[in-house]
Amino acid sequence: MGKKLKQQRRGKGSNAYRKPPNTFKADVAFRPSVANKAVGEVIEFIDDPGHTAPLMRIRYEDMSESILIAPEGIKIGDKIEEGPEAHISLGSILPLSKIPDGMPIYNIESVPGDGGKLVRAAGAYATLVSHAGDKVSIWLPSKRTIELNANCRAEIGTVAGGGMETQPIMKAGKNFYIKHAINAKWPVNRGVKMNPVDHPFGGKQHHKGASSMVARGAPPGAKVGHIAARRVGRKKRG
Repeated sequence: MGKKLKQQRRGKGSNAYRKPPNTFKADVAFRPSVANKAVGEVIEFIDDPGHTAPLMRIRYEDMSESILIAPEGIKIGDKIEEGPEAHISLGSILPLSKIPDGMPIYNIESVPGDGGKLVRAAGAYATLVSHAGDKVSIWLPSKRTIELNANCRAEIGTVAGGGMETQPIMKAGKNFYIKHAINAKWPVNRGVKMNPVDHPFGGKQHHKGASSMVARGAPPGAKVGHIAARRVGRKKRG
Protein backbone atom coordinates (compact mmCIF):
# COMPACT_ATOMS: atom_id res chain seq x y z
CA MET A 1 0.00 0.00 0.00
CA GLY A 2 2.94 2.35 0.37
CA LYS A 3 2.90 5.24 2.81
CA LYS A 4 -0.35 6.18 4.50
CA LEU A 5 -2.28 9.12 3.12
CA LYS A 6 -2.37 12.29 5.18
CA GLN A 7 -5.98 11.72 6.21
CA GLN A 8 -5.03 8.25 7.43
CA ARG A 9 -2.15 9.61 9.50
CA ARG A 10 -4.41 12.28 10.98
CA GLY A 11 -6.97 9.66 11.88
CA LYS A 12 -4.36 7.68 13.78
CA GLY A 13 -3.92 10.66 16.10
CA SER A 14 -0.15 10.98 16.53
CA ASN A 15 1.39 13.98 18.28
CA ALA A 16 2.03 15.74 14.97
CA TYR A 17 -1.69 15.94 14.32
CA ARG A 18 -3.06 16.71 17.79
CA LYS A 19 -4.09 20.17 18.85
CA PRO A 20 -1.81 21.94 21.35
CA PRO A 21 -2.98 21.31 24.93
CA ASN A 22 -5.03 23.99 26.67
CA THR A 23 -5.50 25.91 23.44
CA PHE A 24 -9.27 26.32 23.33
CA LYS A 25 -10.70 28.41 26.15
CA ALA A 26 -14.40 27.59 26.08
CA ASP A 27 -17.11 25.41 24.60
CA VAL A 28 -19.96 27.42 23.08
CA ALA A 29 -23.47 26.03 23.52
CA PHE A 30 -26.91 27.17 24.57
CA ARG A 31 -28.12 26.37 28.05
CA PRO A 32 -31.10 23.99 28.44
CA SER A 33 -34.34 25.61 27.32
CA VAL A 34 -36.09 27.90 29.79
CA ALA A 35 -39.86 27.89 30.26
CA ASN A 36 -40.56 31.58 29.71
CA LYS A 37 -37.72 34.09 29.65
CA ALA A 38 -34.30 34.62 31.20
CA VAL A 39 -32.36 37.90 31.07
CA GLY A 40 -28.57 38.08 31.05
CA GLU A 41 -25.88 40.76 30.82
CA VAL A 42 -22.70 40.78 28.76
CA ILE A 43 -19.84 41.01 31.26
CA GLU A 44 -16.77 40.04 29.20
CA PHE A 45 -15.48 39.33 25.71
CA ILE A 46 -13.19 36.34 25.12
CA ASP A 47 -10.66 35.94 22.30
CA ASP A 48 -10.56 32.19 21.77
CA PRO A 49 -8.14 30.83 19.14
CA GLY A 50 -10.51 27.91 18.63
CA HIS A 51 -13.17 30.22 17.17
CA THR A 52 -12.91 32.78 14.39
CA ALA A 53 -15.46 35.02 16.13
CA PRO A 54 -15.12 36.67 19.55
CA LEU A 55 -17.07 35.09 22.40
CA MET A 56 -19.06 36.80 25.13
CA ARG A 57 -19.62 35.76 28.73
CA ILE A 58 -23.22 36.16 29.89
CA ARG A 59 -24.28 36.44 33.54
CA TYR A 60 -27.95 35.77 34.23
CA GLU A 61 -30.20 37.02 37.02
CA ASP A 62 -29.72 33.78 38.99
CA MET A 63 -25.91 34.41 38.82
CA SER A 64 -25.34 31.49 36.46
CA GLU A 65 -23.09 32.11 33.46
CA SER A 66 -22.76 30.89 29.89
CA ILE A 67 -20.47 31.63 26.96
CA LEU A 68 -21.96 32.46 23.55
CA ILE A 69 -20.76 33.74 20.17
CA ALA A 70 -20.88 37.54 20.11
CA PRO A 71 -22.98 39.32 17.47
CA GLU A 72 -21.80 42.36 15.52
CA GLY A 73 -22.55 45.57 17.46
CA ILE A 74 -22.99 44.24 21.00
CA LYS A 75 -21.03 45.72 23.91
CA ILE A 76 -20.33 45.06 27.57
CA GLY A 77 -23.36 45.89 29.71
CA ASP A 78 -25.92 45.05 27.03
CA LYS A 79 -28.79 42.78 27.97
CA ILE A 80 -29.80 39.67 26.08
CA GLU A 81 -32.93 37.59 26.57
CA GLU A 82 -33.44 33.88 26.22
CA GLY A 83 -36.62 31.82 25.90
CA PRO A 84 -39.92 31.63 24.01
CA GLU A 85 -41.11 34.97 25.45
CA ALA A 86 -37.85 36.86 24.83
CA HIS A 87 -37.94 40.10 22.86
CA ILE A 88 -36.35 40.36 19.41
CA SER A 89 -33.05 42.05 20.23
CA LEU A 90 -29.38 41.72 19.34
CA GLY A 91 -27.90 38.47 20.67
CA SER A 92 -31.16 37.14 22.11
CA ILE A 93 -31.95 33.42 21.86
CA LEU A 94 -35.39 32.36 20.66
CA PRO A 95 -37.04 29.34 19.03
CA LEU A 96 -37.29 29.66 15.27
CA SER A 97 -41.08 29.63 15.58
CA LYS A 98 -40.89 32.99 17.45
CA ILE A 99 -38.53 34.73 15.00
CA PRO A 100 -40.16 36.72 12.16
CA ASP A 101 -39.41 36.14 8.48
CA GLY A 102 -36.40 37.96 7.04
CA MET A 103 -34.53 38.17 10.35
CA PRO A 104 -30.73 37.53 10.28
CA ILE A 105 -29.81 34.73 12.67
CA TYR A 106 -26.76 32.65 13.60
CA ASN A 107 -25.63 29.80 15.89
CA ILE A 108 -28.66 27.74 14.86
CA GLU A 109 -29.59 24.38 16.32
CA SER A 110 -29.93 21.59 13.77
CA VAL A 111 -31.90 19.47 16.26
CA PRO A 112 -33.83 20.95 19.21
CA GLY A 113 -31.56 21.00 22.25
CA ASP A 114 -28.18 20.39 20.56
CA GLY A 115 -26.81 23.78 21.71
CA GLY A 116 -26.21 25.40 18.31
CA LYS A 117 -24.35 23.89 15.34
CA LEU A 118 -24.92 25.99 12.20
CA VAL A 119 -23.62 29.43 11.07
CA ARG A 120 -20.94 30.15 13.69
CA ALA A 121 -18.05 31.58 11.62
CA ALA A 122 -17.00 35.23 11.86
CA GLY A 123 -19.16 37.54 9.74
CA ALA A 124 -21.70 34.83 8.87
CA TYR A 125 -25.46 34.97 9.16
CA ALA A 126 -28.45 33.04 7.88
CA THR A 127 -31.87 34.41 6.96
CA LEU A 128 -35.16 32.98 8.16
CA VAL A 129 -37.22 32.65 4.98
CA SER A 130 -40.62 31.26 5.96
CA HIS A 131 -42.70 29.30 8.46
CA ALA A 132 -44.79 26.28 7.46
CA GLY A 133 -46.40 24.43 10.35
CA ASP A 134 -43.72 22.88 12.52
CA LYS A 135 -41.01 23.52 9.91
CA VAL A 136 -38.98 26.66 9.22
CA SER A 137 -36.99 27.40 6.05
CA ILE A 138 -33.49 28.85 6.57
CA TRP A 139 -31.31 30.40 3.86
CA LEU A 140 -27.70 29.57 4.79
CA PRO A 141 -24.55 31.55 3.88
CA SER A 142 -23.75 28.77 1.36
CA LYS A 143 -26.88 29.88 -0.60
CA ARG A 144 -28.55 26.60 0.32
CA THR A 145 -32.03 26.50 1.85
CA ILE A 146 -32.81 23.93 4.54
CA GLU A 147 -35.83 23.09 6.67
CA LEU A 148 -35.49 22.81 10.44
CA ASN A 149 -37.79 22.02 13.32
CA ALA A 150 -39.57 25.15 14.55
CA ASN A 151 -38.43 24.36 18.13
CA CYS A 152 -34.75 24.77 17.21
CA ARG A 153 -33.20 27.87 18.74
CA ALA A 154 -31.00 30.58 17.22
CA GLU A 155 -29.36 33.88 18.14
CA ILE A 156 -30.44 37.16 16.57
CA GLY A 157 -27.90 39.14 14.52
CA THR A 158 -24.69 38.61 12.55
CA VAL A 159 -21.58 36.94 13.94
CA ALA A 160 -18.95 39.49 14.96
CA GLY A 161 -15.45 39.62 13.44
CA GLY A 162 -16.49 39.72 9.81
CA GLY A 163 -13.45 41.73 8.67
CA MET A 164 -10.84 39.38 10.11
CA GLU A 165 -9.73 38.12 6.69
CA THR A 166 -9.62 41.54 5.02
CA GLN A 167 -6.00 42.24 6.01
CA PRO A 168 -3.51 40.29 3.87
CA ILE A 169 -1.35 37.74 5.69
CA MET A 170 1.83 38.77 3.79
CA LYS A 171 4.04 35.93 5.10
CA ALA A 172 3.66 32.17 4.87
CA GLY A 173 5.00 31.77 8.40
CA LYS A 174 2.16 33.83 9.85
CA ASN A 175 -0.41 31.65 8.13
CA PHE A 176 1.29 28.56 9.55
CA TYR A 177 0.80 29.77 13.12
CA ILE A 178 -2.79 30.83 12.42
CA LYS A 179 -3.55 27.31 11.20
CA HIS A 180 -1.54 25.74 14.02
CA ALA A 181 -3.68 27.48 16.65
CA ILE A 182 -6.83 25.80 15.36
CA ASN A 183 -5.15 22.42 14.74
CA ALA A 184 -5.26 22.79 10.95
CA LYS A 185 -2.34 21.33 9.05
CA TRP A 186 -0.80 23.78 6.54
CA PRO A 187 0.42 23.92 3.80
CA VAL A 188 -1.57 21.25 1.98
CA ASN A 189 0.25 19.93 -1.04
CA ARG A 190 -1.56 18.69 -4.15
CA GLY A 191 -1.44 14.96 -4.71
CA VAL A 192 -0.12 15.32 -8.28
CA LYS A 193 2.95 17.12 -6.93
CA MET A 194 3.86 14.19 -4.68
CA ASN A 195 5.82 11.03 -5.46
CA PRO A 196 3.91 7.86 -6.35
CA VAL A 197 4.80 6.37 -2.96
CA ASP A 198 3.14 9.27 -1.13
CA HIS A 199 -0.16 9.57 -2.99
CA PRO A 200 -2.16 7.70 -5.64
CA PHE A 201 -2.05 10.80 -7.86
CA GLY A 202 1.73 11.16 -7.53
CA GLY A 203 4.24 10.97 -10.35
CA LYS A 204 2.00 12.60 -12.96
CA GLN A 205 3.58 16.02 -13.32
CA HIS A 206 4.52 15.74 -16.99
CA HIS A 207 1.67 13.79 -18.51
CA LYS A 208 -2.01 13.23 -18.15
CA GLY A 209 -2.67 10.74 -15.40
CA ALA A 210 -5.42 8.21 -14.97
CA SER A 211 -8.92 9.23 -13.98
CA SER A 212 -9.41 10.48 -10.43
CA MET A 213 -12.55 8.38 -10.12
CA VAL A 214 -12.13 5.39 -7.79
CA ALA A 215 -14.46 2.55 -6.87
CA ARG A 216 -16.45 2.45 -3.66
CA GLY A 217 -14.62 -0.72 -2.65
CA ALA A 218 -11.10 0.56 -3.34
CA PRO A 219 -8.46 -0.21 -0.68
CA PRO A 220 -7.77 2.56 1.87
CA GLY A 221 -4.47 3.57 0.28
CA ALA A 222 -6.18 4.30 -3.04
CA LYS A 223 -9.45 5.77 -1.79
CA VAL A 224 -8.87 9.40 -2.69
CA GLY A 225 -10.34 11.60 -5.41
CA HIS A 226 -13.86 11.21 -6.81
CA ILE A 227 -15.12 8.23 -4.84
CA ALA A 228 -17.86 6.30 -6.66
CA ALA A 229 -18.76 9.42 -8.68
CA ARG A 230 -21.49 9.19 -11.30
CA ARG A 231 -19.53 11.43 -13.65
CA VAL A 232 -16.61 13.90 -13.73
CA GLY A 233 -15.71 16.75 -16.04
CA ARG A 234 -17.85 19.17 -17.98
CA LYS A 235 -21.29 18.25 -19.14
CA LYS A 236 -21.75 17.87 -22.87
CA ARG A 237 -23.81 20.56 -24.56
CA GLY A 238 -27.06 19.70 -26.23
